[in-house]
Amino acid sequence: MSDLVAGFEAQRGRLFALAYRLLGSAAEAEDVVQDAFLRWNGVDRDEVVTPAAWLAKVVTNLCLNRLTAARARRESYVGPWLPEPVLTEGGALGPMESAEQRESVSLALLVVLERLTPAERAVFVLREAFGYSHREIAEVLDVTEANSAQVYRRARAHLDQSRRRLPVDRDRAQVIARRFLAAAATGDLAGLEQVLAADVVSWADGGGKVHAARRPVRGVTRVARYLAGWMSRPVPGLEVTLREVNGGIGIVAVVDGQLWGVVVFEVVDDRISTVHALANPEKLAHFAAQIGAA
Repeated sequence: MSDLVAGFEAQRGRLFALAYRLLGSAAEAEDVVQDAFLRWNGVDRDEVVTPAAWLAKVVTNLCLNRLTAARARRESYVGPWLPEPVLTEGGALGPMESAEQRESVSLALLVVLERLTPAERAVFVLREAFGYSHREIAEVLDVTEANSAQVYRRARAHLDQSRRRLPVDRDRAQVIARRFLAAAATGDLAGLEQVLAADVVSWADGGGKVHAARRPVRGVTRVARYLAGWMSRPVPGLEVTLREVNGGIGIVAVVDGQLWGVVVFEVVDDRISTVHALANPEKLAHFAAQIGAA
């Protein structure tokens, strides 16, 4: 492996983690990282003072170019649009040791980030997830430090209106997930209601490719009935496991060796407050490859 390639490969994981947070799509993040490699391969080395900073700037700007077009596509998306799930057990999106690190890649936060402008999202991600100073952000985005700070404050103001408390620790979340799974699999409505928050919301992303609810289901009684009816149906060849998905606990369903769906929870105060169910095959391709169920 040449020094050129080795230098890029040393940054690949970080670049993918950045692109994914900016786009909410693992497939697009991989495309951006590949585009960045092509630019890296063709750049005059004398122009690159700090490779890591240069690559982060390239990836960020490639993502900004995609975000506007992506938003237009999502407006015509069939049913709710959810980010693509990523298996994070192997460090695919960076360390997941703290609650803050896990929250930074949660599907719940990525959904909220969709409310920001591309510039606000870039500043927020660089600042919150990667610890960039406003001086460093200004260099990445070709703005002033004052402008970076102003955009960051605006982004935080938008997000604070819907930000949640940090989720419970992983061990406790896993216990609650197992209780949920046992109740859902047997159609136990009372058991489900015991682990769901009163204002729980269930979102399903089928993208018009597979059958899924096209509107969110709200409230503990309705969500319990909806999930019990959906998850208690017998499916030949079904295998269900709990895995770490986007820093949280997720249910991974595989049928005859092929990925069928991924369900991710947000657990707050010992109750499941949000359910994100992904069934669109196009959204599952990256995850399927990660678990060898493509």
